[in-house]
Amino acid sequence: MEDRSFSLKLDYRGGYTFGVDFGMPGAPELILDEPVPVGGGAGPAASRVLAAAAAQCLASSLIFCLRKARVELRDLGVEVDVSLERNEKGRLRIPGMKVRLAPAVAPEDRERLERCGALFEDFCIVTQSIRKGIDVSVELTPAAVPAG
Repeated sequence: MEDRSFSLKLDYRGGYTFGVDFGMPGAPELILDEPVPVGGGAGPAASRVLAAAAAQCLASSLIFCLRKARVELRDLGVEVDVSLERNEKGRLRIPGMKVRLAPAVAPEDRERLERCGALFEDFCIVTQSIRKGIDVSVELTPAAVPAG
């Protein structure tokens, strides 16, 4: 299997606010924050970024398939609904997301759109990884604090 890895850095800004450095020249920093009243709402919370990542990945996979099939995409509407529920310990979790893709294609391209509809989801890295369950390891190492 081909190894493609990357690293991100988050810069703590205080409260619950972080700046995300994607390590990509030209890519703007993304500000993440928790919503009010917990945080200041200076940016989207991680759950919203997760939903955006899943939807963008699905949309990009669909676009790729349509281009391969030589289907002219005139427009693409993308919306995501996320439900939050409390688990047995009372902790909020995301039990599901509903992604709606509304591609605008010519009537004569509908059959090729349907063929892509049967294929594109399997190529979305993010959504398929979420569906399988991503193994997340966590390392907690206290940072050295200068005396004084």
